[in-house]
Amino acid sequence: MNTSAALDPGELTAYRRFSRSEWAALRASTPLSLSADDIEGLRGVAEQFSLTEVADIMLPLSRLLNLQVAAARGLGVVQDTFLGRPVVAPPYIIGIAGSVAVGKSTFARVLRAALSRWPDHPRVELITTDGFLHPTTVLESRGLMQRKGFPESYDLRRMIAFLSAVKAGEAEVSAPVYSHLTYDIVPDRAQVVRRPDILIFEGLNVLQPSAGAPLLASDFFDFSVYVDAEEDDIAEWYRQRFLLLQRTAFQRPESYFHHFRDLPEGEARAMASKIWDAINLPNLRENILPTRERARLVLRKGADHRVQEVRLRRM
Repeated sequence: MNTSAALDPGELTAYRRFSRSEWAALRASTPLSLSADDIEGLRGVAEQFSLTEVADIMLPLSRLLNLQVAAARGLGVVQDTFLGRPVVAPPYIIGIAGSVAVGKSTFARVLRAALSRWPDHPRVELITTDGFLHPTTVLESRGLMQRKGFPESYDLRRMIAFLSAVKAGEAEVSAPVYSHLTYDIVPDRAQVVRRPDILIFEGLNVLQPSAGAPLLASDFFDFSVYVDAEEDDIAEWYRQRFLLLQRTAFQRPESYFHHFRDLPEGEARAMASKIWDAINLPNLRENILPTRERARLVLRKGADHRVQEVRLRRM
C-alpha cells in the first residue's frame, strides 16, 4: 500500500499545480545567492540538494515568501494604526512538515539561508520540533520510547507557549535543544530566539490537530510547506541514511545506537526496515500524511530527491 501518491478530488481543486519547469519560471529575476559550498554545509546526512534545486525550487519559493512577508507587514501596519499602537512587525512564521527521512530538515536549512539573503528580512531563525520531545526519562516512564515522534511524545504545551511568545514579539524566547547522537534532550542547553524577522518551524507534527486543544502550532503560522514523496522512496532514503549513520555517528560510544555499529550490511538494512515498518511508517500514515492538505504549499519529490511537482493552495 502506498498512500503518499494520490490527492482526493477536493484537495486537487484546492491547489494550483505546477510542473517543475513551470514553478522554476516563477523565479523571475531572483538572484542565486547561495554557492555550492553553502549547500554542502547545509545538506543533511544522505540527503541530496544541488544548486539546480535551489534555482528551480527554492528561489521561486523565496520570492513568493518575500512578497508574503511584505504583505503581512502591511496588514500589521493597518491593524496597529487602527488600534492606535506603535507599529511593530511580528515575526513571520513558516511551518515545514513531512515524514522522517523525506529531506525536510535540509530543505528548512536551505530555505533559511535563501530567505536571509533578502535585505528586507535578514534575521531568519530555524527551530525544529525535536527540542519539544519529552526527555528519554519521561518517555521511558510512560512507555513511549517506541512511539517517539508520535503526537503523544511531544510536550505540546511547551511548544505552543514557545510559538505564542515568539508571535507576541517577546524579546527573548528559549527552545530546548535535542541531540540526535544521544537521542535525547540536552540538559541545561537552549536555543534563544530574539525577535527574528522570520521563524522557520520544522518537524513531523507541525500541522497536526490535537483533540480538545484550544490552540494548535499551525494557528501561529503565516505559511506552511509539506514535503511529500512516495512511501517506498522515503523508506529507501531512511535505510540509506541508517547505513550511513552506522558507519559514522553510530561508531561513537555516546551514540544511542552504538550497539548497531558492527551489524553486517544485510542485517543493518533489515534492522532499518524493521524500525521503519514498526514506527515511522505507521506515524506517517496515521499522523503526518493526513496533515498534507492543511499546507499552503506541497512539494512532491521523485525517487532522485528532486522536486517534480509543486502544489500551491488557492487563496
